[in-house]
Amino acid sequence: MAGQKLETIRKRGRAAVVVLGDIGRSPRMQYHALSLARQASLDVDIVAYGGIHCIIRCCISERSICIHTMTQLPVPHGLPRILHPVILLYKALTQFFMLLWFLCYKIPTPDVFIVQKPPSVPTLVAVRWASWLRRSAIIVDWHNFGHTLLGLSMGRSSPYVKFYHWIEKHYGKMADGSLCVTKAMQYELAQNWEIKATVLYDQPPEFFHPASLMERHKLCCKLNKDISHPHGFRDFVSAGHKEMGGNVINENLFTYQVDSDIVLKSGRPVLIVSSTSWTADEDFEMLLEAAVEYDRRISAILDEDDSKKEEMVSEVSHKEKYCIYPRLLFIITGKGPEREKYEEKIKSLRLKHVAFRTMWLAAEDYPLLLGSADLGVCLHTSSSGLDLPMKVVDMFGCGLPVCAVSFSCIEELVKSGKNGLLFSSSLEPADELLMLLKGFPDQCDALKSLKTGVLERGSSAITYDAFGLFSRLLQRTASDLWLKMKSHLALVETPRKNLRRLTQQYIAW
Repeated sequence: MAGQKLETIRKRGRAAVVVLGDIGRSPRMQYHALSLARQASLDVDIVAYGGIHCIIRCCISERSICIHTMTQLPVPHGLPRILHPVILLYKALTQFFMLLWFLCYKIPTPDVFIVQKPPSVPTLVAVRWASWLRRSAIIVDWHNFGHTLLGLSMGRSSPYVKFYHWIEKHYGKMADGSLCVTKAMQYELAQNWEIKATVLYDQPPEFFHPASLMERHKLCCKLNKDISHPHGFRDFVSAGHKEMGGNVINENLFTYQVDSDIVLKSGRPVLIVSSTSWTADEDFEMLLEAAVEYDRRISAILDEDDSKKEEMVSEVSHKEKYCIYPRLLFIITGKGPEREKYEEKIKSLRLKHVAFRTMWLAAEDYPLLLGSADLGVCLHTSSSGLDLPMKVVDMFGCGLPVCAVSFSCIEELVKSGKNGLLFSSSLEPADELLMLLKGFPDQCDALKSLKTGVLERGSSAITYDAFGLFSRLLQRTASDLWLKMKSHLALVETPRKNLRRLTQQYIAW
């Protein structure tokens, strides 16, 4: 009996992956689909919004994977705040009926629905109804808690947040199996939600890897115009930008080409990358303060006159040539509501040894930028304190050490002193930058040690086997349910009659 539920995953030979969002931004769910298609030979239907195409290219080329794109209905903007709950209700209802239409009519009946959350409303409700109508199993992949994300905008004490929390918990417990992204989340689900979840850590997409010297050179030449453009004044990047003569074919801030050879510049700045959504849950102010502190300390080491901040030299000074601490170039990628606000702050800093560039990269350029960088910075703090930033996973896939803001479960991903460092205040990252980058590029042993730790972690990555994991989840759920049924039978007066009735109910379920 315990294995009967497991057998349903092969009865129809089909699975459905449900994402109420852009599938291109969900590499984890794409890996689920790919694993089910290749390792279990199942036909897989992906139901999601359009937008960015699948970033895992083999998802598109895989014949047994079919992507069903839902239309995202427009939501009116600029309305009074008092109408915010009405807009949320309208959005939830339209999404609910859209999901039901696709899950109950547009796609063939699956053996199992694998659903990403958040969002929980209306996703869990719609999938639960569809699973009941089509007699399919449900596996929920818990990436975070939806009510904590809603609480960022409405406040955790809001009655809407509390209602969202109830729906999330009530329907989450109805799943036949659950995955989650951290051990901390697994513990929270077990202790306070009565949900048994299996931890499955995120893995970077296959094309996140260290860039070759040629790839790095081509990318930097492509971005050279954006990098050399200053934010409202001359900084060390724009002031030092010049053409080289002789046999040089092309040049950028980091590399140049002589004949067919690509050469790294010995006096290049450190390239530090951070990806942000420019929202309130990422304290970008902390990074700016750290940059100011680093710049101040380097100026003190060089005995520079702070009163002459407006004077930007076109070449590296004589003292800087022999300084063991390098200049820094931060490239911040992403779009979001607070981007312009922080760009104005960057203009007012007038730093001599640190420069910032904000840009939005093409999908194919972002992995190359990470693979070309020297250090990554993550300012993400989880709304629940229980999920991990995918951007750090991508950085590790590119062999990039990371300095990250510390929060409750980040150490499950960033092992301080092994593959990165953690910080809690603006002074700490300034100290870490001075420690890691001393002697850059050749004598920075601390940075090289972290990079080695990242590469070793990547080489020991576990093969992704979603089908095996899903099968174990369904088998465990069936076993647990059968044990509960047996304990209930021991209390009734007519065991045989109840055994027959409950067995029929279980098979129907």
